[in-house]
Amino acid sequence: MATFHFEIKSGRKGTAGDHANYIARKGFHGKREDLMYAEHGNLPAWAAGDPSTFWRAADKYERKNGAVYREAIIALPSELTDEENVKLTRALVRQLTQGKPHQAAVHGPTSSLEGAANPHVHLMMCDRVDDGVDRPPERFFSRYNRSSPAEGGRRKVSGGRNRMELRNEVIATRKLVAETINHHLELNGHSARVDHRTLREQGVDRRPERHLGPARIGSMSTEEKTQYIKLRSQLRCSAR
Repeated sequence: MATFHFEIKSGRKGTAGDHANYIARKGFHGKREDLMYAEHGNLPAWAAGDPSTFWRAADKYERKNGAVYREAIIALPSELTDEENVKLTRALVRQLTQGKPHQAAVHGPTSSLEGAANPHVHLMMCDRVDDGVDRPPERFFSRYNRSSPAEGGRRKVSGGRNRMELRNEVIATRKLVAETINHHLELNGHSARVDHRTLREQGVDRRPERHLGPARIGSMSTEEKTQYIKLRSQLRCSAR
């Protein structure tokens, strides 16, 4: 059953390089064998096509209190094949990055609770969009100079907006993601659809499912897992 999950996280200075290795399953994280697909794009020339070089520079030169990256985590529908989910991922990346340096990876771990595939996308993005000015890395991440752009850093698209504007952008992005997923489900002959709205907005009278996490699931007995899965299935069915 297709379910909608979309969240945005921010990464602070000094964390981008390791997190990029995590999503790309490099170094220490290479022992995980669930990487299905990886890509990157819109990197400045000085990165020489290497996202690791870009994120290490971001960790070094980004301003102290600035967000080094934003990360979108998106659940992919289990109804689609691996190849179809890769095509969906490429479409999502094109729509969500638009000039932003980025790195994306699709993970396909097995659910700790139900033993089913749990494909999802990690999309790391830098908010500094391309403006056609060639800058060295130490200036790339500095403060934007409105009167003389070439003398300052790249402008951040997230800057200068109030909380309401940012909230409306997240809602619009959630809607775009859901529409893209539904388009690919339809293209591949599936009737399942996802909904970006909250349960309350959908008229569903129940609480959202709580994410248990691997540690909590690992401590559950077989009987507890069975009961939890059964209850979750009943709640989903009653909401249709």
